[in-house]
Amino acid sequence: MNIFHYAKFLLIHLVGLTALLAILAGGHWMVLGLVTVMAFYIGGDAICGDDTTTPHFIHPGVLTCMLWLALPLLMMIVGAFIWSVSPADVGNLGASLSHYIGYDLVAAKQATTAWQHGAGVVLVGLMIGTIGTVTGHELTHRTWDPMSMLIGRWMLAFSFDAAFSIEHVYGHHRYVATAQDPATAPRGRNVYWHIVASTLNGNISAWQIERRRLKRKGLGLFSLHNAVLRGYAMSLVVLAGAYAIGGMVAVSYLILCGLLGKALLEVVNYMEHYGMVRDPATPVQPRHSWNTNKRITSWAMFNLSRHSHHHAQGEVPYHDLKPFPHAPMMIGGYLTTLVIALIPPLWHTLMTPKVLDWDKSFATQEERKLAMTANQRSGIDSLRAANALPHYHP
Repeated sequence: MNIFHYAKFLLIHLVGLTALLAILAGGHWMVLGLVTVMAFYIGGDAICGDDTTTPHFIHPGVLTCMLWLALPLLMMIVGAFIWSVSPADVGNLGASLSHYIGYDLVAAKQATTAWQHGAGVVLVGLMIGTIGTVTGHELTHRTWDPMSMLIGRWMLAFSFDAAFSIEHVYGHHRYVATAQDPATAPRGRNVYWHIVASTLNGNISAWQIERRRLKRKGLGLFSLHNAVLRGYAMSLVVLAGAYAIGGMVAVSYLILCGLLGKALLEVVNYMEHYGMVRDPATPVQPRHSWNTNKRITSWAMFNLSRHSHHHAQGEVPYHDLKPFPHAPMMIGGYLTTLVIALIPPLWHTLMTPKVLDWDKSFATQEERKLAMTANQRSGIDSLRAANALPHYHP
């Protein structure tokens, strides 16, 4: 096995280290760090094209360690930013580190403006949404591995979303592309409403799933057995750590970063399944997710972009996911598509033809009926008529 196939998945760690250095350097470096990360993902996907290779890995333990290493990296990134926004140099850590590296971190921290810290919030929120949520997502699918589950839930706790490990695995993967799935955005929905609706309904779904599990086992709902409550407690521990470092100022900044990270997750949910419909009697197929094989997205997000295979076989580890080049394809790589999703008129202009093509090229006869109803509710039928697009007849 070529060592490169292992090393390519270290890209997400290099992105995190870049963010960490930018945060510690302070000032305009925070802004530059944000620009660099976004340019890496968006520009890299535009330049480097697709990766459709399917290597066989003989040392999967190495790939699991790469996932586990993301937790200390995320803790350092968040800790560095909390230190940066805190009023004091807690524990004299900045001065001590400055002595060894020859760069005055304390002076840089003091010179960082509110606007630059604003860029830092976006950068850290992006790291929570990528290093935290992407890795946490992969780890919490490994329900057979308690250590991976624990690490994954701690990573999700930074976005106040450990409940995701319940709803996503036992709810979303069962109900994807149906009206019962909070994470599947119906046709015509605005992304900003989806962030709110999916967050609220996802937590409600997680609570219901956990309540049924505890009832089957004869365990109390309000107890340490409740994984939803334990997940909320994990997030409180993260906030308590921020308070210990920088008081309420640090807590306030961390809340902003965590909520942004959670919002990014919901935008990704929006992108991955927007407008999809599925006959509930039909098993989940690769055609029920929007896929992309953009090289940088795949390598620097643990193959999350191979989403069609992931939903068809949720237990398959990231390194074994296949590219499915003939599955429905996103507009571009993940960050490119995310930016477009945040501009609703542009999103609907680009996605409506893709959704209508999905009806024609991928839907079953029963799903075409569901699609016609969805099109009528969303107003897509009017747009189709205005542009002389063909109707699909079941």
